[in-house]
Amino acid sequence: MNKMVWKARWTGEQIRAMLLEQMEAFWRRDTGIERERLADVERAAALPHAVIVSGLRRVGKSTLLAQMAHRLGQESFYYLNFEDERLLGFAAQDANDLYQTLVEIFGERKIFFLDEVQNVADWERFVRRFMDLGFKFYITGSNASLLSRDLGTRLTGRYVPIELLPFSFREFLVFKNIKIPDGQPLTTTGSALLNASLNEYQRSGGIPEALKYPELSILRTLYDDVLYRDIAARYRLEGVQTLRELAYLLMSNPAGQVNYNKLKAQFQLGSVNTIRSYIESMENSWLLFSIRRFDFSLKRQQIAPKKVYCIDTGLVNAVGFRFSPNSGKLLENLVFLALRRRTRDIFYYITPGGYEVDFYLPETGQFIQVAQDLSSPVTRERETRALEDAAGAMKMERMLILSDRNEDEFRIGDLPVQVRSTAEWLLE
Repeated sequence: MNKMVWKARWTGEQIRAMLLEQMEAFWRRDTGIERERLADVERAAALPHAVIVSGLRRVGKSTLLAQMAHRLGQESFYYLNFEDERLLGFAAQDANDLYQTLVEIFGERKIFFLDEVQNVADWERFVRRFMDLGFKFYITGSNASLLSRDLGTRLTGRYVPIELLPFSFREFLVFKNIKIPDGQPLTTTGSALLNASLNEYQRSGGIPEALKYPELSILRTLYDDVLYRDIAARYRLEGVQTLRELAYLLMSNPAGQVNYNKLKAQFQLGSVNTIRSYIESMENSWLLFSIRRFDFSLKRQQIAPKKVYCIDTGLVNAVGFRFSPNSGKLLENLVFLALRRRTRDIFYYITPGGYEVDFYLPETGQFIQVAQDLSSPVTRERETRALEDAAGAMKMERMLILSDRNEDEFRIGDLPVQVRSTAEWLLE
């Protein structure tokens, strides 16, 4: 759509009314609990770079912007929400006219807050031009292309990427008004209560709106919006039925290994590239994440099955199929999300003996196993056997088993192995 199409739809007074309405609604927005990523946004405030907050729909990106806006003050910024249907067809060449109207209404300001900017064609052009004039931008979007290499080129590297995930376990406890342990050793009762909260977090997930209104089918609606609006419509996919069935399969198997060739055969597709592109589109829309098997050969990494994790365990429980609680895989999914908040360098590992280690972190040389509990000798032997085999094949610094309680450290050869409460570890 071109400039005349958008401008022809609204009078000047209608545009002014829209801008005033958006600003008022944004300022009055419930800012909720303070998000942990707000500290990252604040640290970037003094930089001349654009701050780009990306994440799933309804994960709290606009609320994070509102929290930052309240730090800055109501008179310091302009706000635009490009999810508003009245801005449908707005393009980069319309920016000057809109800026002129903003100045007429609010006076001269040097900060822009832009919500869901991926809906604007070539938005990077006017952002870069305004940045050259000394403006500061805080931007949200629901597509991972906002953090792509292409964006780095278009903004000449002048942006700070911030990935916003659903509530962490700590944020979940704050939202629920549950007391967070102070770091002192927990009593048996305290540990049991914390594990009960972890179980609730695992069932409910961390999507703020879904936690606030549990009586509504928010997670199901969110899933459909991502699948049909963010993926099928945006990428103009023809095989919507295949997309739906593939997404359902992956959502029903969190922490499962994915073999593209087997999926191609299962869905009777002519090319493995179709499966690959569908999964990539789910990752680009923040529905799923995938990690590679660690190998010193990059080629073997690329062809090995990947492991897939969901953005939110509540979403898994709302839309996936399960004939049993599947608590172990959901717990592993929670641990992955916690690791994702700390690093992008996450792998799984298959030992020479064919045993799987859930996570390998090359940056710290750490192997991590996740177990629901270690009370069963069979479970304990399985988890330690994989670590023993890994220790004989890889040079590493430390090993960690996450389970339902803390235990004394033990050793595999010269390597210390910690056994930690998953709930306490998530709060570190």
